[in-house]
Amino acid sequence: MERAIAVLNAGSSSLKFSIFFDRDGQLQPVFRGQLDGLYTTPRFLVRDQAGETAGERSWPEGTRLGHEGAIEHLFQWAEEQKRRLGGQRLAAVGHRVGHGGLKYFEAVRIDDGVLAELERLIPLVPLHQPYNLAPIKALRERRPEMPQVACFDTAFHRTQPEVAQAFALPRVYSEKGIRRYGFHGISYEYIASVLPQYDARAAEGRVVVAHLGNGSSLCALRNGRSVATTMGFSSLDGLPMGTRCGSLDPGVILLLLDHLHLDARAIEAMLYKESGLLGVSGISSDMRELLASTDPRAAEAVDLYVYRIGRELGSLAAALGGLDALVFTAGIGENSAEIRARVCRDAAWLGVELDEAANEAGGPRISRSESRVAVWVIPTNEELMIARHTDRLTLM
Repeated sequence: MERAIAVLNAGSSSLKFSIFFDRDGQLQPVFRGQLDGLYTTPRFLVRDQAGETAGERSWPEGTRLGHEGAIEHLFQWAEEQKRRLGGQRLAAVGHRVGHGGLKYFEAVRIDDGVLAELERLIPLVPLHQPYNLAPIKALRERRPEMPQVACFDTAFHRTQPEVAQAFALPRVYSEKGIRRYGFHGISYEYIASVLPQYDARAAEGRVVVAHLGNGSSLCALRNGRSVATTMGFSSLDGLPMGTRCGSLDPGVILLLLDHLHLDARAIEAMLYKESGLLGVSGISSDMRELLASTDPRAAEAVDLYVYRIGRELGSLAAALGGLDALVFTAGIGENSAEIRARVCRDAAWLGVELDEAANEAGGPRISRSESRVAVWVIPTNEELMIARHTDRLTLM
């Protein structure tokens, strides 16, 4: 049986997508693309697996295509491709959804009840959840017969012990859902699923995965299950990121409110969009630009990033009671040999011995054979993970 699975990842002004074919139970990527500038100057671009352009369009400046129009255009394009690609039907759509709350431990097929529950979570992630849900609603209106699946960035971390999820706040607030949730769970789930192919011993042991990109976090795995992570209630917590601050003393927020007279929205914009590597350097949120710069502020931003990774790595090793392996993934983790080298050198006290040549070559193993802690570079594939869940839940 052959059928197509679409994977959608919606942002505030963009819609990224991938299309997979299920050929006798094997998922094969076929297309990948995005629509961006949805409310200003929309652009559509999709490429096939060979990197060839398979679809392209732009709209005049000032066009408000929106998520609804983006969905409509994407499905029209998919219908046009069906004839060229042998008639595979689009059988289901999987969505990346930022927050599953306390209820969802795994991916779920979407119905009225699920959608209502996800809408109730909007106050927990107001900058992401509404946009994640927009294409779901658009599809339910235009193609109500299309099966849809929600995959949550938080779900993988629900295996953590209660003590790892708790804040030391009055219980009344914990009961309202204020606790540590963790994010990047789809990426961590994928790494956990493929780690046995790289290192079977580590997969059954104590591993820290470093998802380092524009959004960055670490996750401690024991036997492939999340036991602790650096992100907490929101995706602001933990490591400094491209434009997000990472861990911050709550007293700073009180000072910004009471004495510098910033309102909540101004603080929100600063913490999410003006901080991190961009805020410290004043130059860029892109690690490649910072590493290439001779400006001392760029070096300060990189130093802070590496220092915080080292601090958090030690914390997660303590939560695990030791460390058997370290895995680098995501944009910076997969592509920056310099950042990997600096993190590994700082982690020598944990038993990490870096193989410099292997690291420069990109791995997959970048630790020396005698290293007590194995170190790997493993590309993540969140889209494939979502496609797997979607395929499984819509074949049932």
